[in-house]
Amino acid sequence: MDVNGTVAEGFEPVRDAFAGNFETLGDRGAALAVYRDGRRVVDLWAGTRDVDGTEPWRRGTAQIVRSATKGVAAAVPLLLHQRGLLDLDAPVGEYWPEFKARGKERVLVRHVLNHRSGLPVLDRPLTPEEALDPRRGAEAVAAQAPVWEPGADHGYHALTYGWMLDELVRRVTGRWAGEWIAAEITGPLGADLWLGLPPAEEAAGRTGRVGRVETPEPVGGAGLRVRPKRAVTEAYDDPASLTRRAFAAITPFPDQNTPAYRAAALPATNGIATADGLARVYAALIGEVDGVRLFDPATMEAARTEESAGPDRVLVVNTRFGLGYMLHGSASPLLGPGSFGHPGRGGSLGLADPETGIALGYVTNGFRKTVTADPRAQALVRAVRAVVAR
Repeated sequence: MDVNGTVAEGFEPVRDAFAGNFETLGDRGAALAVYRDGRRVVDLWAGTRDVDGTEPWRRGTAQIVRSATKGVAAAVPLLLHQRGLLDLDAPVGEYWPEFKARGKERVLVRHVLNHRSGLPVLDRPLTPEEALDPRRGAEAVAAQAPVWEPGADHGYHALTYGWMLDELVRRVTGRWAGEWIAAEITGPLGADLWLGLPPAEEAAGRTGRVGRVETPEPVGGAGLRVRPKRAVTEAYDDPASLTRRAFAAITPFPDQNTPAYRAAALPATNGIATADGLARVYAALIGEVDGVRLFDPATMEAARTEESAGPDRVLVVNTRFGLGYMLHGSASPLLGPGSFGHPGRGGSLGLADPETGIALGYVTNGFRKTVTADPRAQALVRAVRAVVAR
């Protein structure tokens, strides 16, 4: 496999690990970008743009990053809080009165971000057509009763996270989260990342911009690197479990390669990014990138301060969350104890580590069954960790 791109001196082992993903772990098309202290030190790509095609992956190729979208979307309410526009400890119903129905009066904005709202499932899943309308998603969550006492426990809100966050942002700013990201985050940064692919980029996708991704394998416990495996497998296999119901909040799941899906904005799952775009956003969360810094020190600390930890009611294993971000732990190993970020089901990963100044973005078109710890992403994280530990 020919690997294209460059690495800064000392980062050659990262290039070797990236090549190894194609040689031994089955990557078909992927890209990796790493920033250190606001400067790009790794910029690699290889394989084919489409998982089922022959066109080569190019430096500007973008892909759907699934739940890695959550980490970018989380920056919006945190930046609104940083600007004094959103109180993290206020009830969601203070901004969105319809949300207060069916025992949700005590759900705080903070609970949306730390996966403690008790709303990971919908009693009536949305159809693909309904799911692409952000108002329908918000209405469905507003009509849903919590499945546990809000704030009392935590469980991964795989899809409902996005509808709650999107409607909160709209109520506070008058813009959907994707519009806010374009205007306030990716636009100033010059980052190739979209929540709601613009028509011009969709047209470019037909000639090499956005690649076709593989249909994901059925969700399962692979890649979680924890025990007991039997309990995890049983949860994913049981149609009545919170695990299966959370991932089935849209049933059936839409075809991710259609223009309609890519143009929609689902803050939980359908961001489209280049590896550089994803890494560039994370780099700006912890430092300055070409004159742009997003989080001030207090907001950065809030993002990575543990809010939820222990057995996850949805993922079953032990997970750790800050405000909108997964934190380093057994279920999702990141670069180090102070790292924060978010994986995407099937492979993609974005993370930042303030202690080392590292930000990383990995995107791939070959989805796997993994949820939080894809072996390909983990191989790259280990290689970067070894380089910066020297």
